Formats: sequence, C-alpha cells, structure tokens
Amino acid sequence: MKKQIILLAMMLLPMVASADDAVKIGGIYYNLNVQDEVAEVTSNPNEYKGNLVIPASVTYGGTTYSVTSIGYRAFWYCDGLTSVTIPNSVTSIGDQAFVECSSLSSVTIPNSVTSIGYQAFSANGLTSVTIGNGVTIIGEEAFYRCDHLTSVTIGNGVKSIGKQAFCNCSSLTSVTIPNSVTSIGVDAFNSCYGLISATIPNSVTSLGGGAFSYCSSLTSVTIPSSVTSINQSTFIGCSSLSSVTIPNSVKSIGFDAFRDCSSLTSVRIPSSVTSMGRLAFGGCSSLTSVTISSNLKSLDDDVFRDCNSLTSIAIPNSVRSIGRSAFQDCSSLLTVNIGSGVKSIGRDAFAGCTKLTDVYCYAEEVPSSTNAFDGSNIENATLYVPKVSVDAYSAVEPWSRFKSILTLSDKCATPTVTFANGELEFSCETEDVEYVFDVAAGVAKTDGSNKAKLTGTYTVTLYAKKAGWDNSDVVIFVFTPDSGGEVCDTNKDGVVDVADIGVIIDRMAGK
Repeated sequence: MKKQIILLAMMLLPMVASADDAVKIGGIYYNLNVQDEVAEVTSNPNEYKGNLVIPASVTYGGTTYSVTSIGYRAFWYCDGLTSVTIPNSVTSIGDQAFVECSSLSSVTIPNSVTSIGYQAFSANGLTSVTIGNGVTIIGEEAFYRCDHLTSVTIGNGVKSIGKQAFCNCSSLTSVTIPNSVTSIGVDAFNSCYGLISATIPNSVTSLGGGAFSYCSSLTSVTIPSSVTSINQSTFIGCSSLSSVTIPNSVKSIGFDAFRDCSSLTSVRIPSSVTSMGRLAFGGCSSLTSVTISSNLKSLDDDVFRDCNSLTSIAIPNSVRSIGRSAFQDCSSLLTVNIGSGVKSIGRDAFAGCTKLTDVYCYAEEVPSSTNAFDGSNIENATLYVPKVSVDAYSAVEPWSRFKSILTLSDKCATPTVTFANGELEFSCETEDVEYVFDVAAGVAKTDGSNKAKLTGTYTVTLYAKKAGWDNSDVVIFVFTPDSGGEVCDTNKDGVVDVADIGVIIDRMAGK
C-alpha cells in the first residue's frame, strides 16, 4: 500500500509543479513546468521595479528550465518597472501581461515571440515599441490606450492586427503596416488623434469597421486594390482627411464610412461599388465634387446629408431609389441631375437645399415622392423633364410646386469615362446613346541622345450621339495604364479651363 502511495505521488508531481505555486529565482517569480522543463514568468506579490532582465533559462532543484512565456498579468500594475529585457527564448506574452506599467517607456519584442495577448501592454507609459518578425498576431487591445506611444515598428511576420490593438494611442503620428498583414481589426487605430499618415499595403483584404475612425490628423489615405469593402465607420471623424482613393476592387461602402470627414473635397466612387450605407459621406462639409458609381442601385438614407459645400450632383441611371434625407441640408446645392432609372425619392431627400435652382429629371415615369424638396425653395426653381412627361410632372406634388417645368434639351448629356482593369468604360445620363471616341497614344520624349522614352500616356476624346438629338459636349480624358486615369479638371474646381491646360500638356509630354 505504501509503495502505491509513493508511486501515485510521483505521477502527480509534474501537475503540482506546474500549478500556481510560483518559485522565486533571482528576483523573478516563475511557474515551472517540470514535465516540459519550461518556465513562465509570473507576478511578484511585491511588484517588480527598476530595470528587469529576464534570463533565457533558470535552474531550480537541479533542473534547468527554458523561459518560454510571460504569463497572465505577470507585470500587472508594476508602476515602478522602468525597463524590461525579453530573451529570445520567450515565444508568447500573455493577456494583460504589462497593463498599467506607467514607467515603462520602451520595449523590444524579440523575433522568438509569436503572439501578443489581449491587453498585453494596455494603458502603460510606452513611447516606442518594436514588434519582432516572429509575431503573427497582435491581440485585441494589445496596446490599447498607450497614449504616450509615438513610434511603433511592426514586424514583417504579422498577419493580423486585432480589434482595438492601438485604439486611443493618441500620440502615435505614423505607422507602416508590413506586407504580411492581411486584416486590420475593428477599431484597430480608433482615436489615434495624432496619426498623420498610415500606409495600408496591398496584402490587406479586410479593413475592420472603425479601423481608422476619429484619426483627426490623418490627411490622406490610399485604400489598396486588395480591399473589397470599406466597412462601417472605417474613417468616421477623420476631420483632416482631404484626399481618399477608392480602388475599383471595392464593392461596398458601409454606413458612416466617411462620415464627418470635414476636409474631404472630392471623391470618386468607382463603378465597382454596388451599395453604400446610411450616412456614408454624411457631414463631409467641404465636399464639392462627387462621382457616383454607375452601378449603384440605390442611395441609402442620409448618405450625403449635410454636405453643405456640394454645388451639383449627378445621380446615375442605375439608381432606382433615393433614400430619405439623402441630400438633406446640402445648402450650397444648385443643380441636381436625376437619372432615368429613379423610381422613388424618399422623404426630405433634398430638404433644406435652399439654393437649388435647377433639377434635371430624366425619368419618363414620375418618381414617387413625398416632401422630397421641403424647405428647398423649389417655388423659385426650374424643373426639366422629358417632353412626353411634362403634363404628368405638372399634375403631382412635389413636382408641381416648381416655379416652371420645362422640356429637357434634346442634347445628349456629357458622357463620363473611366479606366480600370485595362478597359475604358463610358457612361451617359442620356440612354441608348452611341459613343464616338478617339484614343491617341502619348508622344516619345527625347533628351537629344540616341534614345527616346515612351511616356505611356494616352488621351481619349469622347462625345455621345443619338438619333434625333444634338451631340453632347466633348470630354477629354488623359490617363496612363499604371495610374488608372485622371480627368482634365486638374485642380478640381469643377471646370476645365486655362488653369488646367498647362498641366495637361505637361502630362501628354511625359513631364
């Protein structure tokens, strides 16, 4: 019997040694795993202070243990910890390992570490951090509320940046995300108020909702062609964002995606986009120019509400419905072009557009609408509709309240042209038109030597025609296969004039 008890005790020994009975070795507490001969740094009842160097291995009871992890809350609220050296033997940093280490100013995470746990460095005094190339996942809230953090180097092995990983890092000014990253989590950089620039690589396929929300110093962003959707609130409150490039890969833009981006002046929504959520561009108070996707089926509620610098808008023929308050309080809106496909216009869609002077509606069947133009002074505005529909519009509100209802000109609308995926795409608000175009290759550039450099620049001259209609105005489009093209309104002032000509000539010459 005694022999059986001794044997049982020996079998249980590894389990006892790897439980919560920490041992102190050289001023650091460890949980020892006798079976695997590995050690985990654990918490100090009296808190860790000063400069701490974690060894790669420790010896206890005649056995040498490799230090492979920093455990759960190992340095929890160690206010007196000023520095820590993590050895290359460590492979994981546990949840909340360094929470509220207010005196810890910098840390280097070695290449051996593969994962950083939940809130591992949350709310501490870090000013700089280097994340080794071995880390594949930056856990949720890993650096949450590190409001002194100004510099972060993310290793080339990181594949995902977790939810709120750098949320409220208000002093962070720039971040370079390596090409290894495929996903950026929800609110990952939310409220990084000092963030001026962020490079999003082509490897990223998923931008979590709110990923860069309220980054109020962010001035420009290019969304890579690997991204297929811009989720809800991704850039909400980025009040300094003046330029954004949305690639042709994007199919949907979520609600609040660019809401209150009050410095954004122009946006082109590519034809790949088929849906846009509520308030996607609401409150973009500096927005003067918008190109709406020619494949969009509906404009959601409030989608451009309070864009009070917008002077004109063209709603493409693909759109079937305009949501409630879609353009409400766009107080500078002068001209609205409503495509022929629109069947319904929601309540208050154009309410409060007090400067509205001209509405061009190409739908032969009168769109259903209730109070769409309330407070927009349409009693002093002009409505243009198809010749066959004048009587129908005159007989029903709100259309009948316009000062005058005139026949649409029998001149084709000016077409638009875009370049994507090696193809030119034409569109026109006038249906069933024929496109007449000419594409001229760019000239060769020479410096007088025996070599000439091809510019790779092309110029498209385009107009639309239709039997019984006058030809449209001519549009000129300059593009390169690499850049995807750029309209000739180079300074984005709404017109192509003398100010644009010099720039256009330089581009055609390859300068």
